[in-house]
Amino acid sequence: MQTLTNELGPSLDLSEEHVMLRDAVRDFAQREIVPVAAEFDESGDFPLETVRKMGEMGLMGIEIPEEYGGAGMDTIAYVLAMIEIAKADASHSTVVSVNNSLVNHGLLKFGTEAQRQQFLVPLASGEKIGAYSLTEPMSGSDAGTMRTRAELNDAGTHYIINGVKSWVTSGPVADTVILFTMTEPEKRHKGITAFVVDAELPGFIRGKKEPKLGIRASATSELIFEDYACPVEHILGEPGLGFKIAMTLLDAGRIGIAAQSVGIAEAAYEASLAYAREREAFGQPIGGFQLIQGKIADMKTRLEAARLLTYNAALAKMRSAETGERYTTAASMAKLFASETAMFITHQAVQIHGGMGYSKEMPVERYFRDAKITEIYEGTSEIQRVVIARSELDLR
Repeated sequence: MQTLTNELGPSLDLSEEHVMLRDAVRDFAQREIVPVAAEFDESGDFPLETVRKMGEMGLMGIEIPEEYGGAGMDTIAYVLAMIEIAKADASHSTVVSVNNSLVNHGLLKFGTEAQRQQFLVPLASGEKIGAYSLTEPMSGSDAGTMRTRAELNDAGTHYIINGVKSWVTSGPVADTVILFTMTEPEKRHKGITAFVVDAELPGFIRGKKEPKLGIRASATSELIFEDYACPVEHILGEPGLGFKIAMTLLDAGRIGIAAQSVGIAEAAYEASLAYAREREAFGQPIGGFQLIQGKIADMKTRLEAARLLTYNAALAKMRSAETGERYTTAASMAKLFASETAMFITHQAVQIHGGMGYSKEMPVERYFRDAKITEIYEGTSEIQRVVIARSELDLR
């Protein structure tokens, strides 16, 4: 056992396996991802080659049992890997997060054995890429207003799906999509059903690719369904349970985004620390000035607090596997605080770097752009506050 520590003392015991994974991912990320991150950010191209390499390392199915093609590790391992990848490049970590938290976790928790064999094995092994599709052009946080429809055909063998989904991470490259549609619109949230969609079947159309402020190498697009015939065997869970499934998966996803936020924040903090030591003004390093010291102190404190909340959420998820208790509040607190910490720290990093922080010659401007999305996707900061408050107030 190695004890992972911070300035406040011991926080988490890491097994030898955890340490080996963290160090291996750190080495890979710094060697393979960091040198190409700026190039892919500039072009907006999807980094397929490095994503495939992450799959070969087992990073596309970290928590999935080996029998289903995964690495067979736990949520702490997932968080450690996400931090190291995000520290190198947020776009790469976004692909890893969606594949692990939203798609693989969904198939493992709610899928049939046949669905696991057909879809989960190639996803967890990195052979294929997954996506999660809930949002629509006119339906974001209020999923009960979604317009995509799935109607059972006369033979009772397929659901015919029509509609448009938006902001689908990995949509342009996904082989498998966890899709949420209305099967009984009059029931609103209780009329949503989840489907496992094979992108190779007719009626699946990839729409326009979104030009984004940040995480530009993480491909995002609309998905269009035109009389897409989805076999009834590809229902995930049961008809009408889609909203419950979606929210359950977002609990797991928020831990991934919290870890991503910590990674982005850590990269920006370390860059700022190095710059404050090296950059001189008025005859001394700028780190000698109290205003800079105040920023460094606030950045470090928030970073460590975000890290601990993220570890806490990961441990809560691991306990949940044994007790069945939800870890929604822990995940929401970690996601809320870590994402706002990433935004705070990257903002301070740009300030510390001054004019160079505004230049693409330095990576902090990319960290700043990448950090913003963490406050928005998989539930905005506003939604996280609602989730936390309603839990504390015992409101349903």
